[in-house]
Amino acid sequence: MSYEQLTSPIRVGVLGFGGLGQAASRVLAPKGEMIWVAAADREGYAYVSEGLNPDVCIAAYQSHGSVGYLEPGGTLSDRSIHDLIKQASVDGYFLALPNLPNTFIASVVSQFIESGWQGVLVDAIKRTSAVEQLLGLKQPLAAAGITYMTGCGATPGLLTAAAALAAQSYAEIHSVKITFGVGIANWEAYRSTIREDIAHLPGYSVEKARVMTDEEVETLLDRTNGILTLENMEHADDLILELAGICSSSCVKVGGVVDTRNPKKPLSTNVQVTGRTFEGKISTHTFTLGDETSMAANVCSPAFGYLKAGIALHRRGIYGLFTAAEIMPQFVK
Repeated sequence: MSYEQLTSPIRVGVLGFGGLGQAASRVLAPKGEMIWVAAADREGYAYVSEGLNPDVCIAAYQSHGSVGYLEPGGTLSDRSIHDLIKQASVDGYFLALPNLPNTFIASVVSQFIESGWQGVLVDAIKRTSAVEQLLGLKQPLAAAGITYMTGCGATPGLLTAAAALAAQSYAEIHSVKITFGVGIANWEAYRSTIREDIAHLPGYSVEKARVMTDEEVETLLDRTNGILTLENMEHADDLILELAGICSSSCVKVGGVVDTRNPKKPLSTNVQVTGRTFEGKISTHTFTLGDETSMAANVCSPAFGYLKAGIALHRRGIYGLFTAAEIMPQFVK
């Protein structure tokens, strides 16, 4: 798919305005090819056709708990996503939403299908089972005229795509190992993301993590000195690479370390792809992310790159569900 010059900026909405959604607004701010016009959270939404100001929106959210309090442009609503879809003129949405419960993203996608809206949706979803639910919506998405890009954050996303590219050196793939390090100064800036990580710990589940109070999360983090060590996670990289024909899902392992009290990464994020070349040699490719890049930079920026690629597909009349390993993201200027 060749690069296409955009004649006008892509009008972007961000669903969810916690830590990831706020970071997404800042990523979009300097872009000329995209303009951020819409946002929604649990209590309301904001829509300004000329573009939203990240600082003003974040201030409204932090002061009052919702972008619905923004003046002008904010609206309080207990059906914020439904109402925003109806009111706003948006080319594509980034679903920066927590997937707690595990059916939440699929339920939001169903709202888009039922609304008659047409455009591009992109998520940074994590769990294999959540992507499996979206696969069941592939035909309804195509029929609705929606181009959906799933698993387009860091992992799955950036690292999954890197694994798919690295795999080309080999005749067969023996293993894909993704190891991530995340450092954040304060877990409360990414409450939903941390809860999703907690759900992967032994003895926890999606439902148990979802209903944990902030005090219970803090008690857990006190016990671990703020460190979450995650192994053999249910991460959709496995399903995405299997769907792309790279390797079986059983060959893919994902794990990492999250430090909730220190912005410095506890270890370098990387993906290792091991395989056999056509000459019979066993080798490993390693792709390592720079330690200076934040979780937000490695999640939000690829998501918008995939959104731009999705726009190119949509304008050609190509609808349905696509993954990070199927389509190359396009750089957003």
